[in-house]
Amino acid sequence: MTQKKAALKFVILLGIVSLCADATYEGARSITGAFLGVLGASGTVVGLVAGLGELIGYGLRLLTGYLSDRMRKYWQMTTLGYLINTAAVPLLALAGRWEIAAGLMIAERTGKAIRTPPRDVLLSHAAMLVGRGFGFGLHEAMDQIGAVLGPLMVAAMLYLQQGYQGGFAILAMPAVLGLSILVVGQKIYPNPREFEPKALDLVFKGLPKIFWIYLGAIALVAAGYADFALIAFHFQQTAIGSQDEIPLLYALAMGIDAIAALAFGHWFDRIGFTSLTLAILLSSLFAPLVFLGNYVMAFIGMVLWGIGMGAQESIAKAAVTGMVPAEKRGSAFGIFNTGYGLAWFSGSALMGFLYDRSLNTLVWFSVAVQLVAILILLLVQREIHRV
Repeated sequence: MTQKKAALKFVILLGIVSLCADATYEGARSITGAFLGVLGASGTVVGLVAGLGELIGYGLRLLTGYLSDRMRKYWQMTTLGYLINTAAVPLLALAGRWEIAAGLMIAERTGKAIRTPPRDVLLSHAAMLVGRGFGFGLHEAMDQIGAVLGPLMVAAMLYLQQGYQGGFAILAMPAVLGLSILVVGQKIYPNPREFEPKALDLVFKGLPKIFWIYLGAIALVAAGYADFALIAFHFQQTAIGSQDEIPLLYALAMGIDAIAALAFGHWFDRIGFTSLTLAILLSSLFAPLVFLGNYVMAFIGMVLWGIGMGAQESIAKAAVTGMVPAEKRGSAFGIFNTGYGLAWFSGSALMGFLYDRSLNTLVWFSVAVQLVAILILLLVQREIHRV
């Protein structure tokens, strides 16, 4: 087996693990808000729990990324994170109080924060051999297949009148399968660093300047991207989609996410940053379609929203891999994810505020900050070509 084929198999293995994990926690996320309401939580509590979970889920990555580089325990931290991330979900079936459910929801986000930076480092080694855009794009595509399957599994249990508890319980299946494959993968590929050709022995005192400029651009994209919770709220308030149709629109976006990750990942390896710029330009149009249009326009808007998510979760990370030496990628991915998460949280809070006051202002804000991000990305692209 050639190194390139082995690297591709490793990417697929991690993709299967992520597919199972996404099926687990995205399936849960499709009903956790409603489940908290059934247990007696208020709307304020639901918002705070969701916001706190995302803040921890992204903010903690700064520390876990640094620790993964410092300790070089990438596999161990990845495994611990996936264990916490997926084990918390089936336990929700046993939660009889909203406080317990909220704690498990936050634990799930904490697990994701622990495993994401070291997992991305492991993936980056193989991606350098099979193609950065293709490697991260393929992983994201498989990831999003799980994001579609999970909510469908939960929807099936609800249709069979098994209740929310049944919905959470069925998600133990992908959780156990994913963890089992992860353990096997660690034994087959104990040192994925060997996939990546050794670089020259250079001394890096810190992350390069271009990385920070690039992070600023991606942070603006995140700040202008409406969370699906707000979009779903708008659909419900305006009767654009029925209670049954809203989850299907989310599943549509996740499916588009998977296709976009593969397509734009392929183009990234051939035309570089132009593919990322094009994806953001397309997705910047989602807000006016989703928030100001009818059902057909909202449908198109969700397609564009899915394209943007696919690019952000795949080639945005692939670009980081090419900017940062392997020894500092854990820290870089941690900083990148934390900056992205904080910008997403801040932007979501602001757009929630704007939603209650002026939809037009919300739309203008969303489009404007993403267009500014494109200008910065063009600057980054020019600087990279100079090197």
